[in-house]
Amino acid sequence: MRIAVASFSHETCTFCPRPTTIDDFERGGVLRGEEVLKVHRGIPSYINGFIRAAEEAGDVELVGILDASRSWGGSSGSWLTSECFDKYTYEIAERLRGAGRVDGVLLALHGAMAVEGCLKPEAEIVRRVRGAVGNVPIMVTLDLHANEDHELTDVADGVFIIKTYPHIDSEETGLKAARCLIATARGEFKPVMAIRKPGVITPSVFQGTDFYPAKDIMDRAREWEGRGAYYVSVAFGFAYADVPDVGATVIALTDGDRELAERAAQDVSDYIWSLREPFAGKRIPKTREGVEQAIRAAREGRRPVILADHSDRTGDSTHILRELIDQKAENFAVATIADERALEEISRKAKLGDHVEVMVGGYAHPLSGEPVRISGRVEYLGACEYVHNGPMARGARVRLGKVGVIGFGSNNHIIITPTLHQVIDDAIFSALGLNLNSLDIIAIKSRVHFRAYYQDVAGAIIEVDALGLGPADLTQLEYRNIPEDIYPIGRRWRR
Repeated sequence: MRIAVASFSHETCTFCPRPTTIDDFERGGVLRGEEVLKVHRGIPSYINGFIRAAEEAGDVELVGILDASRSWGGSSGSWLTSECFDKYTYEIAERLRGAGRVDGVLLALHGAMAVEGCLKPEAEIVRRVRGAVGNVPIMVTLDLHANEDHELTDVADGVFIIKTYPHIDSEETGLKAARCLIATARGEFKPVMAIRKPGVITPSVFQGTDFYPAKDIMDRAREWEGRGAYYVSVAFGFAYADVPDVGATVIALTDGDRELAERAAQDVSDYIWSLREPFAGKRIPKTREGVEQAIRAAREGRRPVILADHSDRTGDSTHILRELIDQKAENFAVATIADERALEEISRKAKLGDHVEVMVGGYAHPLSGEPVRISGRVEYLGACEYVHNGPMARGARVRLGKVGVIGFGSNNHIIITPTLHQVIDDAIFSALGLNLNSLDIIAIKSRVHFRAYYQDVAGAIIEVDALGLGPADLTQLEYRNIPEDIYPIGRRWRR
């Protein structure tokens, strides 16, 4: 049996100012052919789950096609250009046609891609793949933040969405999807899906599956799997994409049992609706209050204190940095501020160990804040490469390009990266020579993913609702394409 493997993935914050282009994906690194499998082998990922299932089956050959999932800047890029979308989708189709006979296709997608001129991009990817391979099983894996509707389930044979946030089950989800495809291709399984849209939109910061109500929702999905459903997927949706299929989605998949699939999907959808009020949000401290709490927690000895900026989608937000300085915080690190211009200026003016003065951040969008003047010693300047050591991506290699670290004030440090960078473990600090044991406060750009590592390491965790393009209060955003009746921000609910 020959099964093709491809990935085209992007989480698109459509409110960001800069479009996502071919250059972004090529700069991030596009894999082709056998590299698709080689790079993912042994790394927690959907594709490593595919590999495990093939090895388990014994008589399955995986055929690497293409992997475009590392756009430079990640979700700091806005709408994909149609040129970018067409390039990789048509290349996947062309490579599939040239791969010889395949008995199925495994697609590792995201679900929150947004494309100029294409309302339902993941469904369109599957359509183009279907046009290349014909009537063979196509199974799709998606991120928990997917925005999808019936157009995807109409064209795919199976959809499998991860159940954890932080995302620590991508490999197990890939394994489940690949097992289903293999059984389907052998004629041992008949996938049937039912889909529901409960009509609820929620900010990412409230979707952590270790906590109520997200945990309860995922537990409900697992209950149906215990009652005979093969897999019950729940996507909480990605609120920062202004698209018509935004919001939560439930997809139940069974072995030939349409009635069971429908009952499971409806029940979990109804359950999400019943929890809509707590799921839509809670109060999170604003910048000044959050920094005050962090300083107080550090003085009480609850260190390190993690200050999580969940709303920065451009990477250059300076609100928390400015507040830490204004409140005279000490022994802190800000990881990270995205500013290629500042890195170029530091490189022109100074070398390692020199004193430098530079304006940092606050340039991509008015909500990013004002640039902050940093005066201190260059502690690191050069290429940065590290390997993740946390549970989300253990063993995955990260290449950031040129990175700078400036030490200033009372053991304070700012890490400047060329693009938005989300800290999910402590590997970047070790790579840059920073000792976390000497720090009281660590300000990072992350929603929930950081908890996979820091939940058991931090003395205190404080989420801060700073200004930005990914706010907890979704009424701050100007939507044009979302459903009128979606709770709690559709027109119906604003009246």
